[in-house]
Amino acid sequence: MRIKQLAGTALGTTLLLAAAVPGAEAAASASSASSGRLDRAELRETLDAVHEAGMYGTYAAVRDGRERWAGAAGLADVDTGRKVTPTMRHRVGSISKTFTAVALLQQVERGRIRLDAPVTDYVPELFEGSGSAGDAREHGDAITVRMLLNHTSHIGDYLLGAFPSLAQNSTASLDEHRFRSINPRELVRLGLAAPATGTPGAQPGRYSNTNYVVAGLILEKVTGQKASTYITRNVIDRAGLRHTSYPRTAYIKGPHSRMYESFYGLIDPPRDYSVYDMSWAYTAGAIVSTTDDLNRFYRELLTGDLLRRSSLAEMRRTVPVEIAPGTAIDYGLGIYTFDVPGCARFWGHDGGVFGAGTISLTSADGKRQLSMGWNLMKYQRLNADGKALEPSPIDEAIDAHVTKALCPTPEDEGTGAGAGDGSGSGAGLKSRLAAGDEGRSLPDGSLPDGSLPDGILPDGILPDGLLGRTLP
Repeated sequence: MRIKQLAGTALGTTLLLAAAVPGAEAAASASSASSGRLDRAELRETLDAVHEAGMYGTYAAVRDGRERWAGAAGLADVDTGRKVTPTMRHRVGSISKTFTAVALLQQVERGRIRLDAPVTDYVPELFEGSGSAGDAREHGDAITVRMLLNHTSHIGDYLLGAFPSLAQNSTASLDEHRFRSINPRELVRLGLAAPATGTPGAQPGRYSNTNYVVAGLILEKVTGQKASTYITRNVIDRAGLRHTSYPRTAYIKGPHSRMYESFYGLIDPPRDYSVYDMSWAYTAGAIVSTTDDLNRFYRELLTGDLLRRSSLAEMRRTVPVEIAPGTAIDYGLGIYTFDVPGCARFWGHDGGVFGAGTISLTSADGKRQLSMGWNLMKYQRLNADGKALEPSPIDEAIDAHVTKALCPTPEDEGTGAGAGDGSGSGAGLKSRLAAGDEGRSLPDGSLPDGSLPDGILPDGILPDGLLGRTLP
């Protein structure tokens, strides 16, 4: 069984639920996401179906113009039977990257940061005397701030270095480091010690959490504040988010679910990781929020209340970023596109940490929105020969709810682009579930000892059905 390779990849995907639906960009961009009505009965039915398919608990918030719907299904605690509620706090993983990108772009607007300046203009000390090739400073001189934010720096990911037992088919590191406080500079050191995944600026990029740790340290250097303090005051508070924060301890304040990690069966029964020191995620993925706050954040961002129009345009300039061999997403500066053929183009991010997954998507005009969280991660199982993941009914159920929330008239009813060919927003997504799981979790190209090359991995845990597009 290729558990070692699977474990390494899954850790690499611990913060991002990297998701983008392949489709005709022109059709998606030309169509409106807003229907003017929310089908509350179907939203309720499809969310209940996620729990019925095996997810412990899930919650979602959907918005269409002035109409809003929020729901929850299942259990927050499988031992006591406590139920989830729509307003629960949740660790949102790599959605934190959008917050970090907004903060840096605000500094660009103030003239303190230049997107195309070398990162060594701001944090030269990070690139002195480290790196696998011994030329870290020269490497840092070639990497720009923009390359950090759009993942084209090709710096390796620190995650396997931070949780080393996963390379030995063990999840022991997850428990050993539950209360560990790790300095962000140590995370950067681990990332630079990993092999680079390409030449700085080369496309497609490769998703790496290290990029956003370096970005956070740049923010601290130019503002003279802790990154979490600056982002709280200038992004979270400015957006009017009342239940969003960086945790100061391993504990989440306020009502929240337990967060169960299975790690594809390595942890059986799934274990609760809702209490965890998130210093390992730093500005790449430590934020706690609610689904309603996430909708408000992306709405404020995309309608121009957090950044100038020119900055938002920079944020939406995308490049291909590889999340698995041969599979890419169109990634901007801390935000990516999600095209549903015949419906609309959405913008947002997704994320995951041990035991918690989240996705948040918003139409370009800010009118149609979905944010959704769930509390059981890596629930899929290996097939008999251990080389692929079995399709999970949970994946299909999450996919159906996302589709219903974003595009209430699915193309598989026989209208619109993609109808009848499996490429629409309903059946078309479900048909890609198994392929997407295998592509992300069991990529080709392992090293001779069976471990994974560093840096090829995104940092989240997908609902594993929302896929990137295939590279030529």
